[in-house]
Amino acid sequence: MGNLFCCVKVDQSTVAIKERFGKFEDVLDPGCHCLPWFLGSQVAGHLSLRLQQLDVRCETKTKDNVFVNVVASIQYCALANKANDAFYKLTNTRTQIQAYVFDVIRASVPKLNLDDVFEQKNDIAKAVEEELEKAMSAYGFEIVQTLIVDIEPDERVKRAMNEINAAARLRVAANEKAEAEKILQIKRAEGEAEAKYLSGLGIARQRQAIVDGLRDSVLGFSVNVPGTTAKDVMDMVLVTQYFDTMKEIGAASKSSAVFIPHGPGAVRDVAAQIRDGLLQASSRQEL
Repeated sequence: MGNLFCCVKVDQSTVAIKERFGKFEDVLDPGCHCLPWFLGSQVAGHLSLRLQQLDVRCETKTKDNVFVNVVASIQYCALANKANDAFYKLTNTRTQIQAYVFDVIRASVPKLNLDDVFEQKNDIAKAVEEELEKAMSAYGFEIVQTLIVDIEPDERVKRAMNEINAAARLRVAANEKAEAEKILQIKRAEGEAEAKYLSGLGIARQRQAIVDGLRDSVLGFSVNVPGTTAKDVMDMVLVTQYFDTMKEIGAASKSSAVFIPHGPGAVRDVAAQIRDGLLQASSRQEL
């Protein structure tokens, strides 16, 4: 009906290509236009000015002989001031863009190792965008943005990369665990050394207290009981302590029994040994 009344409607974000007797005449902007068809005017077609996206999957090989699938996302749009070039110069815009993407990716990726491809994907995207911008601007298209959205190596290669990464992390974890165990052993050894040092101080003070107590007991007993010698008092104290010790061992329910000679002669020998040891310790302290 519009053609019958010579009226043509052009939608928003779209331009129409006007021809007269098959020759390009004008670009019609969005709105209503009058085309007298009886004078040879007609609309050859419409061209969208909206932003379009094309995802291109390209298989190529890296420098270290690993095949990867690189997925590039191309965002482009037609230029309104070059609508006639965009409409007439290219038969299939998407195929043309895909060809340029293949050319750039297959020229860039084989120069890089697989790890470098992941690290330099922005450089690859920039190279693709520059090449497309230079080529497609002559056909009336603008390349808005180019993104490398995915890099997919072979599944076995991905498993190998994951195993390498896992092994490296396990090695780091093992080193950290060994360092932690080393620190624990050092701290444990320092604690044991400090404990033994303090235990030695305690034993030394205990023995000093025993010697001082025995000395005071001997002196006090000798003063209060005339006619007794220090040897007699020492023998009596040692024998008393000996029987007290035997009593404690026998009274304990879960103690280990230690069998030692306990006859009268054995008591005298034990007393002599203890007395000699204490006397030697006292003489050393006096020196």
